[in-house]
Amino acid sequence: MTNTTPLRRALSALAATTLLAGGLLLGQTATAPTAQAAGKTVTCHVEEMRKDAADLRAKAAKLQRLGAKAEARKARAQADALERRAQACIDSDNTAPKPFPR
Repeated sequence: MTNTTPLRRALSALAATTLLAGGLLLGQTATAPTAQAAGKTVTCHVEEMRKDAADLRAKAAKLQRLGAKAEARKARAQADALERRAQACIDSDNTAPKPFPR
């Protein structure tokens, strides 16, 4: 008999512990309440978000002309984030289950 048996047991125990911990974490994320289930209402004003994004893009262009490249990059990133949020709102409206008609 060699000395690999204790090592095998340790590795097996480590693997089992890792799988168990991973399963618990996965179970927690799968049962996390959604915003709708938690009673929270999310309101999106898509037109306002897009207007704000356009204003930020104009500000970024002005900053770029003035030579403030880092500030312009930050303003463009904020505009991109607003546009992604607006698109996410549109997508969620299109894919959300519709209420049953009465």
